[in-house]
Amino acid sequence: MPQSVRMTWNGDLADERARAGAERGVALAVEHLLGASRQVVPLEEATLERSGVATTDGLEGAVSFDTPYAVIQHERLDFRHDEGRTAKYLEGPALEEADAMRDLIAAQVRRALR
Repeated sequence: MPQSVRMTWNGDLADERARAGAERGVALAVEHLLGASRQVVPLEEATLERSGVATTDGLEGAVSFDTPYAVIQHERLDFRHDEGRTAKYLEGPALEEADAMRDLIAAQVRRALR
């Protein structure tokens, strides 16, 4: 004889929790990227390094450096930098840390859905 099963679908709650987790994950991911970028940003007086900020708005995040010369330092491959410091100080870490940032977001989504 067939048995009946009663289920309650909490899809809206699951969606809300997943989004909240993803938002926390994005915040962690951009903070991680900021830290990685600060490790290689060109360093003279540390003004450029200190100008770095991570911001989020929902599921979108950004890392930016705010000095008049930030873009020039990032793009000019012919500039000399101290050892371990480099141009493309944001682009390089973004590519290198992409898997880690995805893992941070995924972990927060999983945690939120427990």
